[in-house]
Amino acid sequence: MIVSQQLSTVIAVGLRERKKTETRAALAAAALRLALEKGADNVRVDEIAEAANVSPRTYNNYFASRDQAIVAGITATRALAVASVLSARPTDEPLVESIIAAFAEQYREPPSEALALITSTPSLREAYLDSTSSMEPPIASVISERTGKDPLGAAVLAAAVAAAARVAVRRWVDLRPSGLVVVPAASVEDHLREAIGNLAPALR
Repeated sequence: MIVSQQLSTVIAVGLRERKKTETRAALAAAALRLALEKGADNVRVDEIAEAANVSPRTYNNYFASRDQAIVAGITATRALAVASVLSARPTDEPLVESIIAAFAEQYREPPSEALALITSTPSLREAYLDSTSSMEPPIASVISERTGKDPLGAAVLAAAVAAAARVAVRRWVDLRPSGLVVVPAASVEDHLREAIGNLAPALR
């Protein structure tokens, strides 16, 4: 009986977490779709909630602002993608090179319509740049595994990597006064290599 109750609890928790993940994804997708259709400044929280079939109160449980929800429409899977790339890199490759490759993989494509929207709207642009912090957990995990650093040390280095990536992406995307997004000749990988490369000694 006890084992059965424990199993039921585990299943219930799993279902709740899955529901939360699905709700967050639905809100992010709705926010991005509405922003592309109407312009970011014309989207209201209640519209996002209605499009995702949830209440505004439920929306507030997932996102602190409209900008966060819109940006999440692009960045929702990025942390998982970084983790996947990192785990696939050769273990004998210098860790800094693995991390640069993982980040570059996520930013290599030319700006899409959604990315153009985000980078041409100041508030969305800042939220987008801040999204690099979502990649800290998988990076910290790899740093700990590859260097043997304790969890705190790995978390600190992961935060430093995310900050360096933020600086690199900011430099990569050149926002002109006209509102047009221009990608400089240098690739995002070049900028990431230069910025994150400064952390190479600490990542050995």
